[in-house]
Amino acid sequence: MLRRSLPLLLAALVLLTALAVAASWQPDRPAAALEARWAGAASTFFVLKGQRIHLRDEGPREDPLPLLLIHGTSASLHTWDGWAAALRGSRRVIRFDLPGFGLTGPNIAGDYSDASYAQFVIDLADAMGLQRFVVGGNSLGGEAAWRTAVLAPQRVAQLILVDAAGYPFTPESVPLGFRLARSPAAAWLSQWTLPRALVASSVRNVYGDPSKVSAELVDRYFELTLREGNRRALAQRLKQLDLGAGAARIREIKAPTLILWGGRDRLIPPDSARRFAADIAGSEWVVFDALGHVPHEEDPVASLAPVRRFLGLQP
Repeated sequence: MLRRSLPLLLAALVLLTALAVAASWQPDRPAAALEARWAGAASTFFVLKGQRIHLRDEGPREDPLPLLLIHGTSASLHTWDGWAAALRGSRRVIRFDLPGFGLTGPNIAGDYSDASYAQFVIDLADAMGLQRFVVGGNSLGGEAAWRTAVLAPQRVAQLILVDAAGYPFTPESVPLGFRLARSPAAAWLSQWTLPRALVASSVRNVYGDPSKVSAELVDRYFELTLREGNRRALAQRLKQLDLGAGAARIREIKAPTLILWGGRDRLIPPDSARRFAADIAGSEWVVFDALGHVPHEEDPVASLAPVRRFLGLQP
């Protein structure tokens, strides 16, 4: 009986798999189609060393110390919307989509190393004529920020680290999307499929309070992930990831540094905040007990309060 049933079971499994793939089939979307919705009037595009960059530059141009904000893995410049809205009345705020993410799209050289992201920030500052600046970043963007402070200490006036990467760590929980992207077979399949529910689950995973994740927020992450080439770029980024490499250089940082962390961060545990605080002399450390891996996005008001003090702005 089992021998006769086995072909039917296998056929049913193949059919169910085919139906699941068909239901989640999502080919790449052209950049132009996504720019119509996600670029907006505040966005600009320019070419840096052959790479077309999506950027927003807001606030007073006479600001002597512009603030550069760098997003994390699979995010975009939109993650800083709350901070930018609150700061652009008094400070020049520059944010951009890193190569491999958002509307910038894949790195034309295929280089997604941590060192390349820091050099990208410096090249961008050069292209924009920024001699000195404040730099802040979250997660991958946090690593790009502190590496920038190491590579160009004379140019970084202040440093803001938000749940930043840098040290080796063991995650308590990794978003499902990241786990699949690290699997060769799943990464290959994900170039043509992407269930919206998977994106929603991944975003909720990095929030301290998942109920704060709105449908519009999921739409943004979902659609920008579908930007042509971004899914392949994510798989390449994770393959090139060298966790903790260069952490010994964090002690070289001399810039005044503010360290912000979500107490419910299950991706990069708060112990990393303690290590940054110990290694960067004179740094300040603030933990938001109820927030997760992206406190600047989850609660812009609460997370910005210590930043305003750090920058010498009125509450």
